[in-house]
Amino acid sequence: MTMKFTRRALIAVTTAIALTASAGGAFAQDKIKLRLSSVNSETDQRAIALVEKFGPEVADFAEFEPHWNGTLFKQGTELEAIARGNLEMSITSAQELAEFFQEFSIFSAGYVHQSAEHQVKVFNDPLMAPFKQKVEDKLGIKLLAVMYLGKRQLNLRGDKMINTPADLEGVKLRMPGSEAWQFLGKALGASPVPVAFTELYTSLQTGAVDGQDNPLPTVVDAKFYEVTNQIALTSHLVDLNYIAISKAAFDAMTPEQQATVQKAAEDAAEFGRQNQLKKEEELVAFLKEKGLNIYEPDVAAFRAKVQADYLASEYAASWPAGVLDQINALGE
Repeated sequence: MTMKFTRRALIAVTTAIALTASAGGAFAQDKIKLRLSSVNSETDQRAIALVEKFGPEVADFAEFEPHWNGTLFKQGTELEAIARGNLEMSITSAQELAEFFQEFSIFSAGYVHQSAEHQVKVFNDPLMAPFKQKVEDKLGIKLLAVMYLGKRQLNLRGDKMINTPADLEGVKLRMPGSEAWQFLGKALGASPVPVAFTELYTSLQTGAVDGQDNPLPTVVDAKFYEVTNQIALTSHLVDLNYIAISKAAFDAMTPEQQATVQKAAEDAAEFGRQNQLKKEEELVAFLKEKGLNIYEPDVAAFRAKVQADYLASEYAASWPAGVLDQINALGE
């Protein structure tokens, strides 16, 4: 995979940073500056959690300086910035990490994560150790905690209830235009159609598409409930981010400071997780009030088909043997 910042260059930079980490006495002299760059807004649950929880918990020895809306580094360049020593922290995704390490694509596949709680179990399980270690060794980045972004659900026109993937046959389901998203739409049993998000409301209104998939906050924010009739709670993708920190910056801290940073990240992630879960629960009630039929289909049937399709595809070629089974077992 060709990238502006090659893996060889990343390794060289990381090695250079590691060699100079012992010269980090300056960290002990003054407050450590922890600049975080992310593309989300300051009103996003992730931003609120980090500002209200992480910053205050490390304030005794560190100055937490978040930069939102991509104002410090553009989206997709944050990991490179950390690897080069130009940034201390970021919020990253499995999709971004898969650009460097293809095996991370398993954490962005349909029905791998089953819930917010399952995400935490997976992240803290020994099965994640090789993934985390590779990111540390090759990029010089430590993954501190997993953040819950929400579940994607099926939002449809019409009264026909969807219970299994077979019920989606012939349903024109809007999915984002990339090959990976279109693959997920087919795996769910639908006929995926690429439609720009800005055109989606009109496409639903006119019947150009029969439905779309998004988390409930998006359904409400975009007012898709005005032009749809039902939501099948398939939870086919439980999306996540990781709180990431420069390993050089982390290693330059005292053991006590490291423990505080680790706990602060976990506390922020849990705070944001509970807020997001509460918001989703409230939105179910809101959407029912708007007249939508909201129900849970045969999720086990959907999971079985989607996972079988992934395992038979090129996407699973880079997944370590047995890891999907280990992840599934943690959800049982």
